[in-house]
Amino acid sequence: MASIDVSCTNAPPLRAARSSVRTWLFAVAVLIFVMVLIGGATRLTESGLSITQWKPVTGVIPPLSVADWQAEFDRYKQIPQFALLNRDMTIEGFKTIFWWEWSHRLMARIVGAAFVLPALWFWTRGELKGALGRQVAVATGLLALEPIVGWWMVSSGLNERTEVAQERLALHLMIAAATFAALIYAGVGFSERTRASVPRGFVGCAAAFAVLVWLQLGLGALVAGLRAGLIYDNWPLMGARFIPGEAFGSLRSPFDDPATAQFDHRMIAYAIVAFALVQAFVALRAAPPALTQRAALIAGVAALQAGLGVATLIFAVPVALALAHQATALVLLGLAVWHWRATLMERAGELSALRELPSSVPEMGRG
Repeated sequence: MASIDVSCTNAPPLRAARSSVRTWLFAVAVLIFVMVLIGGATRLTESGLSITQWKPVTGVIPPLSVADWQAEFDRYKQIPQFALLNRDMTIEGFKTIFWWEWSHRLMARIVGAAFVLPALWFWTRGELKGALGRQVAVATGLLALEPIVGWWMVSSGLNERTEVAQERLALHLMIAAATFAALIYAGVGFSERTRASVPRGFVGCAAAFAVLVWLQLGLGALVAGLRAGLIYDNWPLMGARFIPGEAFGSLRSPFDDPATAQFDHRMIAYAIVAFALVQAFVALRAAPPALTQRAALIAGVAALQAGLGVATLIFAVPVALALAHQATALVLLGLAVWHWRATLMERAGELSALRELPSSVPEMGRG
């Protein structure tokens, strides 16, 4: 009996299955992108403490009657934010902030369902193995941690504070961004990459740049949590100085002091733009075309992001502009992770996951 080429007979269904995995990874990344933007709007409208209970299942149902709304409003009246900041709020005003927080939590539930249910399906079919399985496991752990940290963040503003703790806000955002990045990293692994003459050090630089952008997202959350964007609304100086006089007054200044937080956020922004421009310049001189194009695109988006940050500051943090700034930051992170994974694959000559056969496919020999 003649041997049968298993790779040829199984390639079409395998490619279809792997294409479904790739689509799922990128789709969940898009949902996380939307969830983060809704979370940003929730923070900017100071709506995050409007729901004072954590009900993972029944909380999906909003108040449906006048009595339900009044009960929800009465619970909000018991926290310091209402007593100290919003004592004149009406129930109609409360509904506005409630819907922002409810929408954010609803989107988190949608993300969870969109990730977990297909993941179980692909896992039972043996599609999540090897490196891909490990990458999905990392994303699973991060996604499981995110709602726990989210409630830990909300709880910090229910007893003594009028807002959530800024370091918890930063951690909450960084976990969401890390999940987004992990999904992008795994999804890019399905693209076709041929071995290229990638200059030494480019993979490490690409990884370092992605990490730097991720850290900058956390610093941005500290700025938001401290309302640091509402001070020193001039640029390039902060007031009349490059470094404000009250900055770095203590070891906790980067976490607790608005002036320090804004200064740090500015400095890292400069570093990101400089890094991106140098990377693009070096790539133009020595790297293959695909890498050069990616580096040039990243440099352009990094410059746009910095410009949006300056504009957000000068115009006193309008919601629309602040959300555009946050959205562009996530786009930059996604591009940075894409560049990192693609560069790694090109240097290693790594095959696309679409071309890998699962170990469960039996070998057929001669009869």
